[in-house]
Amino acid sequence: MNRRRFLFGSLGMTAMGIFGLPNVALGVVPNVSLQIPKELMDNPLLDFSGLPRYSKIKPEHIKPAMMFLFEEAKKTIETVANEPDITWQNFYFPLAAIDDKIDRVWSAVSNLHAVANDDALRKAYNEARSLVSEFYTWRGMHRPLFDAVLALKNSPEYATLTTAQQKLIDDVVLEFRLSGVDLPKDKQEQLAKIDQRLSELSTQFGNNALDATNGWHRTFPTADALKGLNDAALASAKQAAEDKGESGYRIGLDIPSYMAVMTYADDADLRRTVYKAFSTKASPLADTTGWDNTPVIAEIMTLRHQKATLLGFDNFAEYSLATKMADSPKQVMDFLTNLSVRSRPKAQAQFAELREFAKQTYGVDKINAWDVAYYTEKHKSVLYSFDKELLREYFPEEKVLSGLFEIAKRLFGITIRRGQADVWDSSVKFYEVYDPQNRHKASFYLDMYARDNKRGGAWMSTAINRIRRIDESVQLPVAVIVTNFRRSAEGQPSLLLHDEVTTLFHEFGHAIHLMLTQMDVYGVSGLSGVPWDAVEVPSQLMEGFTFNRTTLPFISAHYQTGEPLPADLLDKVIEAKHYQGAMSLIRQLEFGIFDMRLHSDSTAHTMQHAQELYLKVNKEIGVIDLPDFVRRPNTFSHVFSGGYAAGYYSYLWSELFANDGFAKFEEEGILSPVVGKRLEDTILGQGGSRPPMALYVAYRGREPNLKALLANYGIE
Repeated sequence: MNRRRFLFGSLGMTAMGIFGLPNVALGVVPNVSLQIPKELMDNPLLDFSGLPRYSKIKPEHIKPAMMFLFEEAKKTIETVANEPDITWQNFYFPLAAIDDKIDRVWSAVSNLHAVANDDALRKAYNEARSLVSEFYTWRGMHRPLFDAVLALKNSPEYATLTTAQQKLIDDVVLEFRLSGVDLPKDKQEQLAKIDQRLSELSTQFGNNALDATNGWHRTFPTADALKGLNDAALASAKQAAEDKGESGYRIGLDIPSYMAVMTYADDADLRRTVYKAFSTKASPLADTTGWDNTPVIAEIMTLRHQKATLLGFDNFAEYSLATKMADSPKQVMDFLTNLSVRSRPKAQAQFAELREFAKQTYGVDKINAWDVAYYTEKHKSVLYSFDKELLREYFPEEKVLSGLFEIAKRLFGITIRRGQADVWDSSVKFYEVYDPQNRHKASFYLDMYARDNKRGGAWMSTAINRIRRIDESVQLPVAVIVTNFRRSAEGQPSLLLHDEVTTLFHEFGHAIHLMLTQMDVYGVSGLSGVPWDAVEVPSQLMEGFTFNRTTLPFISAHYQTGEPLPADLLDKVIEAKHYQGAMSLIRQLEFGIFDMRLHSDSTAHTMQHAQELYLKVNKEIGVIDLPDFVRRPNTFSHVFSGGYAAGYYSYLWSELFANDGFAKFEEEGILSPVVGKRLEDTILGQGGSRPPMALYVAYRGREPNLKALLANYGIE
């Protein structure tokens, strides 16, 4: 998940990038109209009059729009850098005006690349991404512009600026240094080549992972081979086959299909086949060829280490942490190791309990990795007397959404209504957000369902950033919430797993961080300027409302009868939250420790090293033995094509704050508007204008402790 940074942009998915300026005399962006050439007048990407015209954007529009904007930006930069007397006014606002245009165009392109990827768009995106990389590398090493920033920082005016404005300037100085502005010319050229190549490799890694996922499937003539799957899962498999012009039942490696097989298929051989296909994606061991990420990872690691050393760091982990809350790789490893020591004994006991259940009930002597989800669901059903698939009946999409919006209204006073907008797929919904005075405050798109040519996973990205213009009009923020839930069969209602409900709340938490921002200074509003290891706090905090006795009735009702979730079932859902909680925590720790150790090692430049390290970490702290054929690093997109390199620990680091922060609602009222307002005025509203710990203390009254995090996983 990437954030926008003033002057430095974002090369990945345009996630959570906010742009805005202060609502004071010094804080308005000139509403500069670009002189768009005649040949580009019909380019929908350069139409800034309203919402993006997604359905009108074609691959051939992308490169011309980006080239034009970068040329305009270069002119602006040269003008600003040559100002004889630099001030906040003549430095900041001209750059902000053009950066907003770049943000909007690249946001639209990045969004389409993630949700409507095809060969033509991919080619155009790759070409444009190279332009983006070249531009931001050039700007990051632009010495006259850096000198202008330093002059502003060292001027008497700096002391008169707001905290947010000062924070932005300080951040920009750091980002310039991390971009190599202080390096000699030959080293700058070397760094520029590295950044360009890393940009290309990141895209290649993501494309390989997506193609490998889409490239594998199995179609069965009858449902006999899929015994164990419920009617809804079978209907989806049948629909998938029909969509491809096939008869029978089609399964693939997209998450809804994969999890249905792993959790419910009675055929152990089928589970193993699908597990192996999933675990070897984009590797030499995959059934499908042509999308091997092995050499991609090796080159990425080599270049990351070279980049870090060029900039004066011992390793990439130190470079990564330069802009995060955590002070050092050692501090991160101490945090993760402490959690593993506290959780592993209980995780081992939980897995032993599962093995004993499988042996006593099914006569199984060994649980393989591809058996865990299957027997876990059986065991869970016995313990809590419910099937998570049957639980779908109580989480119809419309009820979940209306409940989510009602919870948001009670906490923050906002009202959410359906709106109209041009969309990239007919299933995408658009909503408008209104404040307590019924003023339009923000908007968001909701793209819920898995489909071909759509990146897997769930995320929140930015379509439009907030800006206050010279005429006092405000460009309102617009978010994009994306998930990959199973699409219902034709004519059937959309029913969600409880896990999917939690995912939806998580991404909505990111969205409200964007939409409820009170900051207008670009680079510190919304999620911009928020350290990576604090950015998940609002999203993880919102998850808590999906496991609470007061709020669960808001989001649940039987899709046919409208009856609320029965009290005993509600209690079991909450109780089941801690089932295998320690095992779940250990799995996250495996990823986090692997990532940090990989990027702390100056010799980690071969895929063999990465693979060996991954399996080594599993053996050291994991409780489920992984087969030797597992090649998880080959699709570890967070680390190799996302923003989580030497940063995957951020999920647990943020969760420390989120769990302790949610406890405040439990203490003072789960739907307390007072606590909601305090959350809005601190963590949500202040963005990156102040250190996260200071904002958290302002919200909670103290620093977080580990108790709530461990309790969230059922660990005392």
